[in-house]
Amino acid sequence: MTAKLSAANARVWQRMLSGRRLDLLDPSPLDIEIADIAHGLARVARWNGQTSGAHIFSVAQHTLLVEAVMRVQNPRIDTRLRLAALLHDAPEYVIGDMISPFKAVLGGDYKAVEKRLLSAIHIRFGLPPQLSAEIERQIKSADRGAAYLEATELAGFAEAEAKRLFGRDPGLPEATRRDYLTPWNAAKAEKRYLARFKALGA
Repeated sequence: MTAKLSAANARVWQRMLSGRRLDLLDPSPLDIEIADIAHGLARVARWNGQTSGAHIFSVAQHTLLVEAVMRVQNPRIDTRLRLAALLHDAPEYVIGDMISPFKAVLGGDYKAVEKRLLSAIHIRFGLPPQLSAEIERQIKSADRGAAYLEATELAGFAEAEAKRLFGRDPGLPEATRRDYLTPWNAAKAEKRYLARFKALGA
C-alpha cells in the first residue's frame, strides 16, 4: 500500500485544527498535539455507534475507562505506563475506530499505519516508541476488561457472549463504573481526557 500511495503522489496527510499537518505514512512527533488527539477521540464512536444512551460512547471515554481498569488491575503501576494506557487508541484520532472484525479483513496495511502513528505519539509524549511485551499485555488486559463492560452495559451483549469474547468483568468500583459507562457529550469527553492527561504528568 505504501508504494502505491507514494507512486500516485496521493495526499496522505491530514490537517488538524491546531494547524498541524500529520503525514500518515511518515508521522512526525512534532506534528502531534494532545489537543488534536482529545478533540478527535471525543468525536469518534466506539462500536460503530451501536450503543445505548443519548450520546455516542467515544474512544476518548473508552481510553479513560481502560486507564481506570488498569489502575484497579495494577494499582502500583508507574504513572507513565498509565499514560500509555490512556494513549493506546490515540491513532484513532486520525484513522477512526474500526471494529476488530473489519481490521481483520483489512490485514497488515492498516496495522502498519496504526503502529507508525502510535510510535510517533509515544515519542511525542516521552514514552518508548514500542512498549515491552509485558506492558502491552497489561494494557490489552485492561482494554478487554473495558470492552466487557461496554459490551454488556452499552452494546447489547449477553454476559455469556461478552465473557467468551472479552473475558471477565474487571470489577470496577460501582461509582467509577456508573461514571465511565454513562456516555458523555463530546465536550465533556474532551475535557475529561485532557484533564486525565495532565494529571498523569504529561
